[in-house]
Amino acid sequence: MTTYPKKALLLALATATVASGLTAAAAPAFAGPTRSAPQLTWHPCAKPDGPAAQECAELPVPLDYEHPDGRQITVAVSRIRSDRPEARRGTLVVIPGGPGGSGVQRLTQKGAALQRELAGAYDLVALDPRGVGASTTARCALDPQDRYLTSLRSWPGPDGEITENVARSRRIAEACARNGGPELRSFTTANQVRDMDRFREALGERKISAWGISYGTYVGALYAQKYPQRTDRWVLDSSGDPDPRRVARGWLANMAPGVEERFPDFAQWASHPDRDRDGLRVAAQAEEVRPLVLSLAAQLDRAPRPSTTPGTALTGNGLRQALQNALTGDLAFPAFARLLRAVQDPAATPVLPPELAQPIRDEDAALMVAVICNDVAWPRTPTSSYERAVEADRARYPLTAGMPVNVLPCAFWKGGPTQKPTRVTDDGPSNILMIQSRRDPATPLFGGLKMREALGDRARLVTVGQGGHGMYVGNGNACGNRAVTEFLTTGRRPAQDVDCPN
Repeated sequence: MTTYPKKALLLALATATVASGLTAAAAPAFAGPTRSAPQLTWHPCAKPDGPAAQECAELPVPLDYEHPDGRQITVAVSRIRSDRPEARRGTLVVIPGGPGGSGVQRLTQKGAALQRELAGAYDLVALDPRGVGASTTARCALDPQDRYLTSLRSWPGPDGEITENVARSRRIAEACARNGGPELRSFTTANQVRDMDRFREALGERKISAWGISYGTYVGALYAQKYPQRTDRWVLDSSGDPDPRRVARGWLANMAPGVEERFPDFAQWASHPDRDRDGLRVAAQAEEVRPLVLSLAAQLDRAPRPSTTPGTALTGNGLRQALQNALTGDLAFPAFARLLRAVQDPAATPVLPPELAQPIRDEDAALMVAVICNDVAWPRTPTSSYERAVEADRARYPLTAGMPVNVLPCAFWKGGPTQKPTRVTDDGPSNILMIQSRRDPATPLFGGLKMREALGDRARLVTVGQGGHGMYVGNGNACGNRAVTEFLTTGRRPAQDVDCPN
């Protein structure tokens, strides 16, 4: 899931580092930018399931920051203003995961919880990265069959065969080169960081605070690297390894051991006698759940099952992808257990999870592919090297069947990366709090520890003894939530890394 722009060199030395783990007091509003700040026209945009005070606007940003006065595109932005102006201390940016996550939607989903936790300390804001939601998008004109999640994730065929993966990856790369245009080439993490700073400027803030989740931690880390003097209190939730040589490619590869570490949580839950009450117990013992899942996936490899979605069958890779999605949070366990029960019953018709039932929108598929391919050069190695990698990964991590190391369109991407990735370092103020699950299937702890190492004394880490992905006001526990809330509202940060047991 979550290191680009230019490395900040001596800028960090001009930024006050606060002793004893405390962050700087809130800076006053930006008195006057050096150039004309973009103007925002806010309008109500509340959703039925979101905060009533949510507002939206459109932020103009340069298509190409090398030509800031050239063509402008649109980034959709949103805010929920503090309901306690007397308590307000600044602005908190919610940075979504992805690539492809909507900040506007994330703010709708988490706005009420953040309002409760932060008690009016911040205006809450977010943006849809370029290419996402209501922001300027691009299209690759991909065939619908190439836009299913199980296609874009490059799951190998039965027995590890990757011929179709190679053909599809080449096909997608060529289609994006033909149809994506300059908009698609602008979809990078570096530009998301620049757009985020443009948003800060439009809001009239000298400094901003942030909560980045998953891939959003990478965006947040790069912002803190490029603009350290513009960061206030910074939270990175569920981080990946920021190694610039393996951006995205390393994150994917790390999912294989991450799923293996997390799966026992589901096995314990799905075999517990309590599941008998709701008909979701899939095995009598926890150790029986893993071979059951592998057996059912292999069965579906040989004979896909018709589903309740006309024209879309449940395949072995569909089951594997559904498992990967379910492991992100305990609340998703019942739906996956229900799917397993349906596959076990020859008379049942499986109900596909929504994310597997239909092709992904072309604009969304284009964005998902473009960011990881534009950010960093991927090795253009022979097909045989991917075959060997998939074979080894399948043997070591059968639950993910070689997908995390398989070929992607980036291997055939036209034009290569738009710039050299940035290395995350310990240059800058000591104002970052990380929070990480011990058993995260998407950004496992060992990858998060690489981010912690890179940031050095700039960061402290809260490790939550819980499984899942996304800890703060999500899958975590009271101890972890308390540590983040206290940091954001008071500036008090643990003097050293801490553990929050389950």
